[in-house]
Amino acid sequence: MKPIRNFCIIAHIDHGKSTLADRLLEFTNTITEREREDQLLDDMDLEKERGITIKSHAIQMDYPFNGIDYTINLIDTPGHVDFSYEVSRSIASCEGALLLVDATQGIQAQTISNLYLALENDLEIIPVVNKIDMDGAMIEEVKDQIVDLIGCERDTILEASGRSGIGIEGILKAVIERIPAPKFTEGAKLQAMIFDSVFNPFRGVIAYFRIFNGTLRKNDKIRFLATQKDYNADEIGILRLKPEIKDLLGPGDVGYIITGIKQAKEIKVGDTITLASDPSTESVKGFEDVKPMVFAGIYPIDSDDFEDLRDSLEKLQLNDASLVYEPETSIALGFGFRCGFLGLLHLEIVSERLEREFDQNIIVTVPQVSYNCYLSKDKDKAMYLHNPAELPDVTTLDRIEEPWIKSQIITKPEFIGSLMNLCMEKRGILQNQHYLTPTRVELQFEMPLAEIVFDFYDKLKSISKGYASFDYQLIGFRAGDLVKLDIKLNGENVDAFSSMIHRDKAYGFGSRLCEKLKELIPKQQFVIAIQAAIGMKIISRETISAMRKDVTAKCYGGDISRKRKLLEKQKKGKKKMRQFGKVEVPQEAFLAVLKLND
Repeated sequence: MKPIRNFCIIAHIDHGKSTLADRLLEFTNTITEREREDQLLDDMDLEKERGITIKSHAIQMDYPFNGIDYTINLIDTPGHVDFSYEVSRSIASCEGALLLVDATQGIQAQTISNLYLALENDLEIIPVVNKIDMDGAMIEEVKDQIVDLIGCERDTILEASGRSGIGIEGILKAVIERIPAPKFTEGAKLQAMIFDSVFNPFRGVIAYFRIFNGTLRKNDKIRFLATQKDYNADEIGILRLKPEIKDLLGPGDVGYIITGIKQAKEIKVGDTITLASDPSTESVKGFEDVKPMVFAGIYPIDSDDFEDLRDSLEKLQLNDASLVYEPETSIALGFGFRCGFLGLLHLEIVSERLEREFDQNIIVTVPQVSYNCYLSKDKDKAMYLHNPAELPDVTTLDRIEEPWIKSQIITKPEFIGSLMNLCMEKRGILQNQHYLTPTRVELQFEMPLAEIVFDFYDKLKSISKGYASFDYQLIGFRAGDLVKLDIKLNGENVDAFSSMIHRDKAYGFGSRLCEKLKELIPKQQFVIAIQAAIGMKIISRETISAMRKDVTAKCYGGDISRKRKLLEKQKKGKKKMRQFGKVEVPQEAFLAVLKLND
């Protein structure tokens, strides 16, 4: 066996992870000059367009050092808070991590969050100061921050530049010398953890795994421990720029397996692969199950496409294990799915991928967080509420609890006042204020998750001119004065617009939503009343006047009673039409709810 090193790169968003990964691939001759391009490992159009990593990507490199050929497996990870689940899966597959810090920006909130995740998994941390050749680089200051954060020796911090290739050799040397080789038990049964999977229309499901114990050969009969199903290993191999077929993989290897599985639900990310002939009974202790933060309904525009949407979500879930969904029905929108996401960017990416990769025309409803409801007759038993339409009768409720988060904001001192005001508006409670350096301050707030779902991140960035960074962790549920806000069109509830909201904010939100819907819903032949209501109480109303057809146009002169007769007939028709007429809500109306605070 060749000596193996497995490592990942962790950092805040836009600190240069993908660029550094490109340089490592070039330096080790893993890619040729022809194959060279920016963000090489980011294979989605969306990733290249937005300049962010959405998926973690594994690739194998060979590097000779001191006369020994080393195999190095790199897993590039995302930096945005919404994709921290991808990071947790990468960390579970590695023994070490490069902690990348931008020399022009210093340590940011997500850097700290990902670092703690790596330390929990006992990973060897190699700190690297990146972008040292930039004009605004504060190399010594950033090194001080890293020493304060992880307590390492100052001379162990590496300096590098992903753009110009400075320090790449030093990073590879540190990976080989500092990161431990994979540990395994000699003669143990096969244990391999699936950390990702993807659907190929010709080959079926391709699973990516890391072997912890034992060996896997081509054509071995394998078993997935979670489903207890047996399959044949038709093809195994390692992950180069293009998959490379191998006959044998051993402990520490990262590779792929094709078994001909066509059903997406038969493979679960986090599952353990073992041999059917000599199975291991223990699963690999990997990452935790995903906990969705935000819920929204996804519905096909044409109800006939429901089954296609189900297949698309199944295939997408293979590639994005943090997506959870279950079927639901809506009076306004028909059959669809209630989906759970890790945040609003995650929701945006999933809906865009459904449209681009699977050609699905969808409507996404107002995002909500999940709540705990307690009934008066059983005050200790919680009912989980993912959809406001499921809220029990108010008279039977004892209390409603909403999720709260502990947020960490790192910013420059001049923005403290504005950011505190923003957090107070969002019902935040200041817990701590701590100066990391004279030019950087950390604010810790506790606030309801529902308040940061919509526009908090955008406002934070605009107030701080892009300098503030934000991270959060769920800390539990707390009771609050929450009400269900309904939107009625001609007296009928549109359940897709229903939302749970704090009583103090219900009136303002309801009136803004009614005004927005008045702009977006087209005129009909009858009057449309748009109302916002809490229970039976109407708190806001807008009216869309009827489109008037001139029925008297054909009367040339003559008696006025003729015209009156036609107008009376029209009036009766409009009354009847209002009784039976259906108001079509355009898709823009559902999207507008997300942009209410713009």
